[in-house]
Amino acid sequence: MENVRELVRRFILENFLPGEDAANLTDSTELKESGILDSMSTLKLVTFLEAQYQVEFEADDLDAGNLSTVASIAALVTAKQRG
Repeated sequence: MENVRELVRRFILENFLPGEDAANLTDSTELKESGILDSMSTLKLVTFLEAQYQVEFEADDLDAGNLSTVASIAALVTAKQRG
């Protein structure tokens, strides 16, 4: 799951926090509450993850808890990969 975390972190930094110090985005940073992810950026992230990992997210997969942190996103992707 560590590789998934690193890829998610890198994608968020490059697409939504350009120029931000990577140390400021931890596994437990609240992405929606801190304003990093909004509806459009969430859609972009989900589309990237589906393409990158050949998984398909259902509507109930995309609740706030599953997309709240880098760690929770990585756990969701890993769970979807396992079926």
